[in-house]
Amino acid sequence: MAQQTIKNSEQKSSWVSLLAVAIVIGALVVYYTLIDQAYWVRLGALFGGIILAIIIVALSADGRRFIAYSKDSLVEVKKVVWPTRKESTRMTLVVFGFVVIMALFLWLVDKLVEWLVFSIFLGWK
Repeated sequence: MAQQTIKNSEQKSSWVSLLAVAIVIGALVVYYTLIDQAYWVRLGALFGGIILAIIIVALSADGRRFIAYSKDSLVEVKKVVWPTRKESTRMTLVVFGFVVIMALFLWLVDKLVEWLVFSIFLGWK
């Protein structure tokens, strides 16, 4: 019984999504069909269709879950302790310093391997 309810909910959700997509496509078709009309009329039809699709999706179960997820995400972002400008600058300099040291190390290893292969093993000069 519970599986049937979940299946019906998923089917209803997919139909709502398809309806919203159809409305957006219809709004685009109307926008390009009304080429002889005033620009604001065309934009009104386009944005009206998009807003209608957003409202339909927002009222669906998936839309309500997405809105709840978005609200929870904003709450979590507000809890984040962001670094100060001084901390950000310091960490950026540490990363740049590490990159320079690593580049020098890899260059030295490359030259050592080059010297070993060409001078010692192959005998090239």
